[in-house]
Amino acid sequence: MADEKKDEGINLNINLDTTPVLYTDNVFMSVNEDGVVLDVVQRVGSSNQARVVSRLGMSKTHAKKFIKALSDLLAQSEGIAQTGKKYEA
Repeated sequence: MADEKKDEGINLNINLDTTPVLYTDNVFMSVNEDGVVLDVVQRVGSSNQARVVSRLGMSKTHAKKFIKALSDLLAQSEGIAQTGKKYEA
């Protein structure tokens, strides 16, 4: 099964059979002069153990854009939940 998303003129194809959604309950972040690395982590049961399920790296500029886009998306979704109406830009 495939899903197609279109954003800013880019066609994004996702094979849903081979590209799972990985749940996280922790994200560890590090930054240096070259950019930002996010270690996406899942806790292992009720232990104090955790495992990295994905790592994302990006430039500081991209990280700032990512934070803005995520913040805007969360604000829109909270508005939908409160009003029951879809946000229109």
